[in-house]
Amino acid sequence: MSEKIVARPLITIANIIWSFNHKTHLPQILLIKRACSPFKNHWALPETLLRSNESANDACIRLIKDKIGVLIPNSASEQLATFTDPNRVVSDRALAIAYMTFLPTMPQLKAGYGATEARWFNFSFKEKKFILQNDDIVLNLNSESLLAFDHNQIINTAIIRIKNKLNYQPTILQILGPTFTLRQAREVYASFLRKNIDQIDNSNFKKTHRKIFKEVGTASTKQSGRPPKLFKLAETCIPNYTC
Repeated sequence: MSEKIVARPLITIANIIWSFNHKTHLPQILLIKRACSPFKNHWALPETLLRSNESANDACIRLIKDKIGVLIPNSASEQLATFTDPNRVVSDRALAIAYMTFLPTMPQLKAGYGATEARWFNFSFKEKKFILQNDDIVLNLNSESLLAFDHNQIINTAIIRIKNKLNYQPTILQILGPTFTLRQAREVYASFLRKNIDQIDNSNFKKTHRKIFKEVGTASTKQSGRPPKLFKLAETCIPNYTC
């Protein structure tokens, strides 16, 4: 018996929206709590259905505007992967095209259509396991049952992508804005490397990353002592992006 051909699967656009919390000094991810089945009341990545008159890139930009009211250029997002497991959605055959978006600001959140809540979750680790945390809500990314659909897998794929590119194309540093200090960069790296910031030596870090960080001045600060130097990513480190 020949297998059934899937003529028209649903195509969803999922977006891992990254930002940086300057109070906790940690990267963070935007999650929404689903209002409807399946996975009602589960935390999930923001997602939308692809419309007939738009590309996946256009849907990614629209999703950010609809969910958090921020309009961004195409260069602020990058496509991660396509997820096609037949069992990722129980009732329908649905494919997910996943993106990552790097926001240099932390906009106020308001739950949009299909969500009861929207929150920023700090991205860190505990006992060498990656976690997402908002106050007393802790989501272990090693567990497949805590997030809706296959969103654990999508986030873990993003973590691997970012970690593998840290030493030559660290696009994740866009969450710090156009300029950053070496300490801020080390704070971002530490989360993905599952290290404390003190385990990343500042002098060695500057030396090993001198080809991808460009010094642009010094930070203005009210604190006593020498102000920290400011850096930006070399233009070759961010594809299709003007530094």
